[in-house]
Amino acid sequence: MENPKRTPRGTKKRDTPLTEAGIYTAALKLIDADGADALTMRKLAAALDANPMSLYHHVPNKEAVLRGVAAMVGAEFRTVTHKDLPWQERIRQLAEDFRTLAHRHPKLMAYSFGQPDFIQPEDPFWVALTDVLASAGVPQQEVARVAAVICAAVFGVLIAEINGALRRWSTLPPATGATGTGQSSDADRDDDRMFHMALNAIITSVHLNELTPYMVRQG
Repeated sequence: MENPKRTPRGTKKRDTPLTEAGIYTAALKLIDADGADALTMRKLAAALDANPMSLYHHVPNKEAVLRGVAAMVGAEFRTVTHKDLPWQERIRQLAEDFRTLAHRHPKLMAYSFGQPDFIQPEDPFWVALTDVLASAGVPQQEVARVAAVICAAVFGVLIAEINGALRRWSTLPPATGATGTGQSSDADRDDDRMFHMALNAIITSVHLNELTPYMVRQG
């Protein structure tokens, strides 16, 4: 008796049709596991149990998939800052919530932070940040510049945190000849402390160099 031939993978009829959202969701799972560089259209098709060529009816290439995944994850950012809080606290809340999102998908963020078009005007983080700066008194023509500097500083800290550089740097001995690495037994708590330290420095710098002159003139 002959064994029935198996249907080649990716050629059987799917129970549900392919969609862009479904493709991005499957791609995110692969990126979370192995990183953006390891993602290929063939691996993505296998994860979806689809013919690789069928993906191109929905997305033109891998770069489009990565952009779609980044946009999907970016849309997860949800922060409602209290308008009665000082602007410093509102920015701190935005940065901390974005950090939480970054740690939810660190391999995707490690890739995304390296893309110059990562932040778009409609991204929830950018919209919220620029709103806080505008309400703090920054002139409209300066809001984007100040927001860009804050984004660059926060994302730079997050890159160093995600790739482990921040933790390694914090264990280097000082140049004064002291011995030992100073490594803490609670590395996660140290990461929190260093992020908050960097965030305080960013906010203080912006306050002294950008916002204070505007607020003084308004007062």
